Amino acid sequence: MAQRKNAKGGSGSSGSSGSTGSGSAGSSGGSSSPGPGARRETKHGGHRNGKKGGLSGSSFFTWFMVIALLGVWTSVAVVWFDLVDYEEVLGKLGVYDADGDGDFDVDDAKVLLGLKDRSASEPTFPAEETEPQAELEEQAPLGAEYQNIKDEVKEQIQSLLHETVHTEHAKKKKPKLLNKFDKTIKAQLDAAEKLRKRGKVEEAVNAFEELVRKYPQSPRARYGKAQSEDDLAEKRRSNEILRQAIETYQEVAGLPDVPTDLVKLSLKRRSERQQFLGHMRGSLLTLQRLVQLFPSDTSLKNDLGVGYLLIGDNDNAKKVYEEVLNVTPTDGFAKVHYGFILKAQNKIAESIPYLKEGLESGEPGTDDGRFYFHLGDAMQRVGNKEAYKWYELGHKRGHFASVWQRSLYNVNGLKAQPWWTPRETGYTELVKSLERNWKLIRDEGLAVMDKAKGLFLPEDENLREKGDWSQFTLWQQGRKNENACKGAPRTCALLEKFPETTGCRRGQIKYSIMHPGTHVWPHTGPTNCRLRMHLGLVIPKEGCKIRCANDTKTWEEGKVLIFDDSFEHEVWQDASSFRLIFIVDVWHPELTPQQRRSLPAI
Repeated sequence: MAQRKNAKGGSGSSGSSGSTGSGSAGSSGGSSSPGPGARRETKHGGHRNGKKGGLSGSSFFTWFMVIALLGVWTSVAVVWFDLVDYEEVLGKLGVYDADGDGDFDVDDAKVLLGLKDRSASEPTFPAEETEPQAELEEQAPLGAEYQNIKDEVKEQIQSLLHETVHTEHAKKKKPKLLNKFDKTIKAQLDAAEKLRKRGKVEEAVNAFEELVRKYPQSPRARYGKAQSEDDLAEKRRSNEILRQAIETYQEVAGLPDVPTDLVKLSLKRRSERQQFLGHMRGSLLTLQRLVQLFPSDTSLKNDLGVGYLLIGDNDNAKKVYEEVLNVTPTDGFAKVHYGFILKAQNKIAESIPYLKEGLESGEPGTDDGRFYFHLGDAMQRVGNKEAYKWYELGHKRGHFASVWQRSLYNVNGLKAQPWWTPRETGYTELVKSLERNWKLIRDEGLAVMDKAKGLFLPEDENLREKGDWSQFTLWQQGRKNENACKGAPRTCALLEKFPETTGCRRGQIKYSIMHPGTHVWPHTGPTNCRLRMHLGLVIPKEGCKIRCANDTKTWEEGKVLIFDDSFEHEVWQDASSFRLIFIVDVWHPELTPQQRRSLPAI
């Protein structure tokens, strides 16, 4: 698709530069002509000094404009009716590949214009490829006017190149994928690649397999085979084929005389596909190999840091990002990830400048909801009022449903409000059962507390500013904790009747005890796919409250509160005795049965 875009863009730029050149020719002709009569005669193709003359500047301008206009409409017709195979045309431009990257681009133009030397190691093209161009040159008109036009075109190209050179640093350099041998079979490689780009995946696999059979040392052929297998795996949703693609990407990097860019592309894609299959440690080994091969490439080190994070090795990830920041202190990608790690280590104040500067850099990989989430959270914890500015920006960037609702694992279109009534949820029978049996549920919870068997575990998500908060979990991610249910058998039997909660793979069912002097930071849950019920069991008369978005409520013994915990919420326990509640998560009522079955657990 990128090639087709360039083809169309090329037509447009030709028209633009042509019109500029014709204006220049017209003004030149006008200044040198003796008078209006001479200009008029030349305009009609007459004779000058008794001899047949060439086109004057103004005549050239007129004819050029006619041809240009015809060219515009022809271009429209060609594009509209799809009369030209752009990929084929662009493939032929490969004849002018002068810098060895496998196609015709700005660098090749520089060589052809004498602005850049051809590398001594670059092979010359076979005679049969250059003969058609020589034939065209023989048919071209000769003389001073042709030379003037040629010089003007050259001047325009140089001008365009001048502009391009000044913006090249902002563009990603096109990778060079062909070694010397692969350039000799470029036509065959292009034909196979054309099949892949057109979505004829099975044919592309066969074509590249045949090329690999014929040319087993061709890195580009093997890379095309890997890409085709990758595409086929996606088309057929086949892990087996994907594993074959992963192996083929590895084979590419092991061949002799592989271009550097091709090694990087092959191993990076191998790592990505390993991660897709959940092979995080295998992916990490691939990333480590990349860094060993290209130790000065900080982008690869950044990827390695992510690889460590994916296996939960924050310490090694931190070392990688420290190394990157020592070399390139302004690397935004390294900054946001380093800040993320500091935040996870509870180094809240230290994390803020890294997260903030990394996001402000706008570098690829930094515009991620997690970084907005953690920057805002860190700012809230140190009392920085800029927190909601970053939440607002995260919302505008599409990461959060709203400033208040900041969950990151969402289903679009679900009804969103902080507080719900039982009727609105449709789970009235569950609510009635909980409220009817609240004392039974309370007594089993208290009995577990009294036994002091350590079944209540401290909250471990770093959500407390201070205090003592523990939980006793009966269901987690839709799975029953059989051992825990032995401590609360009647409560568990009661809940078995309600699959909207026991089958909620994005929630929990648990007792929650909070002791005096506890404050839970403002926070949000991970997903909008659930609602959370709180049944009051032991509630002190004063000092306990919960805020969700802008509304603050208190619990009552035997009564259920329902809220959407994907909205920001905060809890205070300033009473003189403990508070015990029962938490029951349920699927969001608007999720379909299919979604409830297929959504991954959280």
